[in-house]
Amino acid sequence: MENSLDTRERRSIANIQKLRFFPLPIVGGNGSYLVLEDGRRVLDMSGTWGAATLGYSHPTIVEAVTNSVSNMAGASSISSTSAPSVYLAEELLNLSPDPKNHRVWLGHCGSEANDAMVRAVTAATGRNRFISFIGGTHGGFTGGISISGYDALQINTESAARPGQIYIPYPDPYRPPFAGDVSTQVLSYFEYLLNTMAPPHQVAGVIIEGIMCDGGDIVPPPGFLSGLAELCKIHNILLIFDEVKVGLGRTGLMHSFDIEGVVPDLISYGKALGGGLPLAALIGPSYIMDNPKGLTVTTTQGNPIAASAGRAVLKTISSERLCDNAREVGSQLITGLKQLAEKHSLIGDIRGRGLVIGVDLVSDHESKRPADLECAKIVFRAQELGAVFFYVGSGSNVIELTPPINLNKKEAEEALQILDRAFEDVEHGRVADEDVAKYTGW
Repeated sequence: MENSLDTRERRSIANIQKLRFFPLPIVGGNGSYLVLEDGRRVLDMSGTWGAATLGYSHPTIVEAVTNSVSNMAGASSISSTSAPSVYLAEELLNLSPDPKNHRVWLGHCGSEANDAMVRAVTAATGRNRFISFIGGTHGGFTGGISISGYDALQINTESAARPGQIYIPYPDPYRPPFAGDVSTQVLSYFEYLLNTMAPPHQVAGVIIEGIMCDGGDIVPPPGFLSGLAELCKIHNILLIFDEVKVGLGRTGLMHSFDIEGVVPDLISYGKALGGGLPLAALIGPSYIMDNPKGLTVTTTQGNPIAASAGRAVLKTISSERLCDNAREVGSQLITGLKQLAEKHSLIGDIRGRGLVIGVDLVSDHESKRPADLECAKIVFRAQELGAVFFYVGSGSNVIELTPPINLNKKEAEEALQILDRAFEDVEHGRVADEDVAKYTGW
């Protein structure tokens, strides 16, 4: 159509900011549903990559934003004291391991938070090397890209790893990088590096996602996170948790590191914090966060409207007991997906915690070869049937479920029924290769 949203977008918006899996022209949304240009309502099981924590048009966010925009406390907090940003910072500090000695930096997105983290940590420690994980994603800005281990982010020399960067395997139980106990082997390899080519006095920090999302929604084995924390403590290396995608209730706990009682040195937030508005935060020790050499400012940091939305998100997670909901509905989804796996041989593995779940598709269970084309077809067909799923993983073969954390059980059942039918349609050849050819995904 000449005047369709898709046509108009192609004429106006640059491809360098697009990641497409199927046509998705959105004109509105409410709750866990999006409204498309043709009037259809589709269940959003992606939560816009987890950013729509509370879904769309949540009354608490609407009220907070309306009140804030009708009486704006400035537009920034970099050269003034903005009440909403101070209140939000205080509430975030109450979630931190050391509220008295920690400080909060506010920004617009998780990429920016991790970029600020790199700058602040190197300035305060005098060390310029980081250790991160193969498959890890820490943002689309230069600092975050430079410590990311996801191949889609290392696409050219302008966005390559920072000098001295060290990558280690993530402990993947389904595709283990080493023989034997994967947790023990990865921790041993990490310590070996510290004793050889990455001496601790050179290493500023280790950054990790408590569940590696873009790399395939990989859940580390029990004991790995606490073992990593112990090694960092022994060697006086900062432990940094990237909670941008999995934090603030999504795993069924407030943070992904809570599962093992880990106490990180720094925490980065994004996506979920703003409930769909541009908001991010970085929390860390004052000696790092107050160091003038780590200065990171952009004009609308601490924007009162976004900060007010963030406060509404934190309030709602608590008042509506959404951590509990994520655990309960997530358990329902995993149980249902395991039942689907008995019917559909493409499903090789199902993993996750709470409402961050990965469905790993394989063309062969023995070799575990990624079924990337089939994955693209399934999410394409699911959208036609009424549900939005995206896929992740280095093999572009893991269907990801990161819906709003207030998703209810009826909606979860709807998602399972749509997935079941999408699998059947793809298995019976009802989706052609050319249907998905122009959507590049990862």
